[in-house]
Amino acid sequence: MILDALLTFTGTHAGATGGITDAATTDSPTTGTQTASNIVDLGAGSAANPAIPSLASGGGARDIGAGTPKLKLVVQVTTTFVGGTNTYCILAGAADNGSGSPDSYTTMFTGPTVVVANMIQGAQLANNTVPNPVPGQALPRFLRLQFVTSGTHTAGAAIGTIALDDVEQPGAESGTLSGYPPGITISN
Repeated sequence: MILDALLTFTGTHAGATGGITDAATTDSPTTGTQTASNIVDLGAGSAANPAIPSLASGGGARDIGAGTPKLKLVVQVTTTFVGGTNTYCILAGAADNGSGSPDSYTTMFTGPTVVVANMIQGAQLANNTVPNPVPGQALPRFLRLQFVTSGTHTAGAAIGTIALDDVEQPGAESGTLSGYPPGITISN
């Protein structure tokens, strides 16, 4: 999987823009609806993202929807969650409000609800193609990832990013990446 810091929602490595923060690359959602540490800016450059060219009036939003290869929204548990009941994630997009800030967000993707017993290290909360804007939605310049939790998680962390390639490794029954049933020994 190829990762890009400018397309990563979680952690402090890309200059957190607000929301929950844990370690350099992860977020630790605890309870309720929480926005990941970074809002991805697909448009004009800023001090935090000088590599993106600055264009007037917030123009220049990069269209990262359908294409070849298709970009993927990947949200993966990096530390097993403890406590709480379940979690799901939401990807939302917003156009520029004319002053370089997000306008109202529109939900573009809602992931499946994952019970805490299945939120073990390696489990995926999302592994989906980045959606096109919904009907009537302007091409978004800003994307945000939110975690919606029931109950209160006392431990656990996840990474959320837009990846350049598919994550096609088979998953086990628990949702972790492996594909091997329990008890299989692989000799090296």
